[in-house]
Amino acid sequence: MTRNILSSILGNRCPRCREGKLFVSDNAYHLSDITKMHEKCEICGQPTEIEVAFYVGTGYVSYALIVAYFVSTFVAWKVLIGMTFDLDDNRIFYWMFGSIGLVILLQPIFMRLSRSIWIAMFVSYNSNWKNEPLEYNERMDDNFKEH
Repeated sequence: MTRNILSSILGNRCPRCREGKLFVSDNAYHLSDITKMHEKCEICGQPTEIEVAFYVGTGYVSYALIVAYFVSTFVAWKVLIGMTFDLDDNRIFYWMFGSIGLVILLQPIFMRLSRSIWIAMFVSYNSNWKNEPLEYNERMDDNFKEH
């Protein structure tokens, strides 16, 4: 059974084969390995870092995820609690401090999710990955050395 793209991203799986794990540790809260990724997919051999500083762009994805998180929690709070923007109503501070505290606790998950989304934007799923070679990238060159 093949995973769909959403379950592949949420499960931190290789976007090419959707089977191999991207991260060394399954536990996002194992802080010494929070962003440590396999050099290549254990299943299909897809390099996880396609080019130098590939994951710098995950800052944009992470920012979008955090904004979506704050907007959705605010809308949920507004619908469920029904707060008003009155000078005597301090309930917005409950939402603000609660959501900031929760986003700090969820940050390791957001970091991994942003990396999964980022690599999935650049590496396409290939149902025939066993028979088709990888597309060339600089990380596949054995003579390539970082300076």
